[in-house]
Amino acid sequence: MRGVRLLAVIGLVLGGLVLSGRPAQAQYAQDSLAFDLEHVFDLEYAADPQISPSGDRVVYARTVMDKMDDRRASRLWVVNADGSGHRPITAPETNASQPRWSPSGDRVAYVASTEGDGAEVFVRWMDTGQTARITQLEESPSGLSWGPEGDRLAFSMFVPAEPEPFARMPSPPEGADWAERPDVIDQTYYRSDGGGYTERGHTQLFVVSASGGTPRQITTGPYDHGGAPTWTPDGETLLISANRHADRRLDPLNTEVYAVDVASGAVTALTTRQGPDGDVALSPDGSTIAYTGFDDREQGYQVTKLYVMDRDGTNARLLTEGFDRDVQNPTFTADGEHIVFRYVDEGSTKIGSVTLDGERRVVAEHVGGTSIGRPYTSGSFSLASNGRVAFTHATPQRPADVAVAQAGREAQVLTALNDDLFGQVDLGSVEQITYESSHDGRTIEGWIVTPPGFDASEEYPLVLEIHGGPFASYGPYFSAEVQLYAAAGYVVLYTNPRGSTSYGQDFGNAIHHDYPGHDYDDLMSGVDAVLERGYVDADRLYVTGGSGGGVLTSWIVGHTDRFRAAVAAKPVINWYSWALTADMYPYGVKYWFPGLPWNHEEHYMDRSPLSYVDNVTTPTMLLTGANDYRTPMSESEQFYQALKLREVETALVRVPGASHSIAARPSHLAAKAAHVLEWFRRHGGPTPEQ
Repeated sequence: MRGVRLLAVIGLVLGGLVLSGRPAQAQYAQDSLAFDLEHVFDLEYAADPQISPSGDRVVYARTVMDKMDDRRASRLWVVNADGSGHRPITAPETNASQPRWSPSGDRVAYVASTEGDGAEVFVRWMDTGQTARITQLEESPSGLSWGPEGDRLAFSMFVPAEPEPFARMPSPPEGADWAERPDVIDQTYYRSDGGGYTERGHTQLFVVSASGGTPRQITTGPYDHGGAPTWTPDGETLLISANRHADRRLDPLNTEVYAVDVASGAVTALTTRQGPDGDVALSPDGSTIAYTGFDDREQGYQVTKLYVMDRDGTNARLLTEGFDRDVQNPTFTADGEHIVFRYVDEGSTKIGSVTLDGERRVVAEHVGGTSIGRPYTSGSFSLASNGRVAFTHATPQRPADVAVAQAGREAQVLTALNDDLFGQVDLGSVEQITYESSHDGRTIEGWIVTPPGFDASEEYPLVLEIHGGPFASYGPYFSAEVQLYAAAGYVVLYTNPRGSTSYGQDFGNAIHHDYPGHDYDDLMSGVDAVLERGYVDADRLYVTGGSGGGVLTSWIVGHTDRFRAAVAAKPVINWYSWALTADMYPYGVKYWFPGLPWNHEEHYMDRSPLSYVDNVTTPTMLLTGANDYRTPMSESEQFYQALKLREVETALVRVPGASHSIAARPSHLAAKAAHVLEWFRRHGGPTPEQ
């Protein structure tokens, strides 16, 4: 039976699962054509498409699931703008990313792995295919940016700092085997999800010759200068966004746009307001800077707007007045008259453009497809001098492919990376739904996914799948997890309740200091709306979600018993303890709560699912990565132990080696879905055919 070997391996890896009864079934698909656990390893998607300056070719990172190493791996491919000439430009064994065309379009710089865990900058000459490694670095570079003449590259890189010993210790005698010395922590940010306990040091800017040589560090000091710098046309200055304020650790969003002199390293602030200023772009003539941000009101959600100012930081003005959507990645057209940008509108990512007079239009739609596990909005684009854009194109049935478009013309999809897989696999159908919330009549948008072979005259179990964030959004995009649930025989509902982005600031900010809250009503109204269609069994309702969705899942089981079983993945169940253990605690306390937890204990606990544990009767599984520092394992353990004390059926799944991004490794993505499905099966869900 397909999948037996894979699930057996998953069972060994997830040794922390507390379950009784017979082993999990390996195959949930109802027939051989359904999407199953092993198909996760067959998925591919395009990322970071970079169009050449002339607009005739696109280099992109083709991401695959490496079945032997259980990792996502990325190789660089090139395709002509008419879809021809699709071929690799890096070796199969090379993990490469961040392709960037030189200004003349004759070379591509990129970052690739080398022996060991390091990465270096490489340059490939596109006419001959010759490739040169131009750096020899101690840390991995990011944010590659070509100088205007094509003779230099700027990048950012972490620079470690050697701390002074905190306490004097005796030296061990020769040959002695003493314990490691204690680590002394005094930084505000001392660990990060996915990165673990952080080294001391800061991210700095460097410049290196495009023909190789020793990189020269441009910035210094106890500040982080990450991201991709923007060169001025004369090659004398780099524009960056950074937070160089004295209170930066406790005021994390207050970034400014800075001009950095390449020769001297002198740094000049071009913005000064309270709030984030970033995503810097420069007009081709160097006279106008575009950037994004907002005036910080310390709300949970604030719309990111587009601004322009003169090169010296004067005459700043808002360019997207009345546009109630987040603007990202602004890029000037070659004539400097338009700014092209990415935005998300009601769950769908789009590319738009705006003139310097504020006139907007849509350039491309169906952008996304780089979030494989769950149907989050995503995607990226790049712009050529002829106005053509390359972008990641996505549909509910396909992860990202490469596409090109120009304003006023229909987009052309250039690749078909998953046709070999989905040509032989049946997927669930995805349908949009809108309904009114029982709380206040707000219109809520969602999507229903029906199983392959769906028959509306029959009844199916339903899974309510809830997104995280909470300030994020789902959309009509391919999702491996959702498709696995549909293949198992479930109707799946996922929605964008209040608090979701892409519906405007009022909608997103409706949960400010009130989360969880009436988003619960939005979700329950969605379940009721699907029940009204007549093809869902009201006695077989299930709920799951991750991160913010795990919070809401834990909240739901404390407020209703209508679900047969629940799986709360990486939840927060005690906001007081989360505020004092999560990696992002300075941000969370400032923007999600009215003040410090010991000064607002009642507020923190009123919003905590743990406070309602006495109401829980629903069998509830907790599933979290063992190395999760965003919603730490201690959150799941608290709820697990509370449910055990109340004798509510529960299970705790610890995913070894996983951070908050459980789906980062293919086997972890499959394992998450496998354990969710098995928990539901043990509580009345479909039993797979043998």
